[in-house]
Amino acid sequence: MLLERIYDDDLAQTSYFIGCQARGEAVVVDARRDIGTYLDLARAHGMRIVAVTETHIHADYLSGTRELAAATGATAYVSGEGGEDWQYGFDAERLLDGDAITVGDITVRARHTPGHTPEHLSFLVTDGAFSQQPGYMLSGDFVFAGDLGRPDLLDEAAGGVDTRFEGARLLFASLRDAFLTLPDHVQVYPGHGSGSACGKALGALPATTVGYERLNAWWAPYLRDGDEKGFIDELLDGQPDAHAYFARMKRQNKEGPKVLGPLAPLAELAGEEVGGALREGEAVVVDTRPHTQVHRGTVAGALNIPGPAKAASFGAWAYDPEAESRPLVLLAPDGDTAQRVRDHLLRVGIDHVVGYTTATEGLPMTVPPVISPAELEGYGAALVLDVRDKSEHAAGHIPGSRQLSAGRVLWHLDALPADGTIVSYCQSGARSSVAASALRRAGYDVVELDGSYAAWADWRRSQGVRAGAATG
Repeated sequence: MLLERIYDDDLAQTSYFIGCQARGEAVVVDARRDIGTYLDLARAHGMRIVAVTETHIHADYLSGTRELAAATGATAYVSGEGGEDWQYGFDAERLLDGDAITVGDITVRARHTPGHTPEHLSFLVTDGAFSQQPGYMLSGDFVFAGDLGRPDLLDEAAGGVDTRFEGARLLFASLRDAFLTLPDHVQVYPGHGSGSACGKALGALPATTVGYERLNAWWAPYLRDGDEKGFIDELLDGQPDAHAYFARMKRQNKEGPKVLGPLAPLAELAGEEVGGALREGEAVVVDTRPHTQVHRGTVAGALNIPGPAKAASFGAWAYDPEAESRPLVLLAPDGDTAQRVRDHLLRVGIDHVVGYTTATEGLPMTVPPVISPAELEGYGAALVLDVRDKSEHAAGHIPGSRQLSAGRVLWHLDALPADGTIVSYCQSGARSSVAASALRRAGYDVVELDGSYAAWADWRRSQGVRAGAATG
């Protein structure tokens, strides 16, 4: 049996390629939408992808199940569990608890493990060439290394009302009845790693085991003692901010993401051509450079989406493709970077990138306004906006600042003052630059704090202010 883990550092998301060498067949689980990696793996191992499936209706990225099935002729499988409200809206084979996908000697058996979402499936993998018992679990957003999938996401990002409590109860039951009934040696491969917003304390390890989690996970004592209430209280406490774009992902993944088919390479556009499109209001420039370069000058009205490393995350915070229809032109250092940024944007449903340019000649330029930490005192801002997560804000913030994370700010403009200057900051400047560029395009007067919170804290210490006083 071949088991390949494909990890996306941008979204801290994992998909899996499982193949039977004897039959030359493979199944892919939780594919992302830029499918080249899976096609390359199949070619490299001389295999055909015959099945594509996913653990649940994802919130943090747009599923590649339909895309990969269309490209390979594979059968698509999705969960049929969760009740009427959680049924997928596109044609695919439905999997219920106990159903299996067979690929040569390999059996991938679905277990209904609700809690993170009502329809959630985990997959028990048995390599029939060696054993008749499962040796692996693809746990999706059920069990992570050291943590569990959050049950409050439907409330936070998908319009649910108090679904977190029922979700937490279901997670407790899924652990008790599905996970802890497995042998200790079963290897667990989760759907996310450290940095994902799908849990509050995800470990960085790529895998764990049932036995290790049984002994060491924070939730293990609650399960041993049958303490459901204590489990629920701790699970729901301190969950991170949920990004606003999650609601769009949930809806699009349930309905069925648009199948793109093969995409042509991005065209390189001359600066004059891009400038003409900007003057006619027919394009939006995305500056893919780091914020430190953007602060020395960028295209007027451009979004700052640094890439490619975090282009999916930042792009989904700064751009809503359902509210904006104008095509995107990437300002990038070269064509390879531009192609990679486009791939990342596809992962969050930002599809209409039409080209890239490496030149700024002929484009209207501007220098984003910044102020130093010393200038902040007495500046008279209408709002000092902390775009970090709420846990970061709680750990220390500029006195008087208001927290609204960069992944939510564009969808909560009613929380911002209609007039006056907003001063934005994050920890070091990258997230603030992304959010500030989006707010400027929405018509707000935004000045960025140079160096953000880290620089402000250093400046306060240089003034002899105690660290405790600096937190506000």
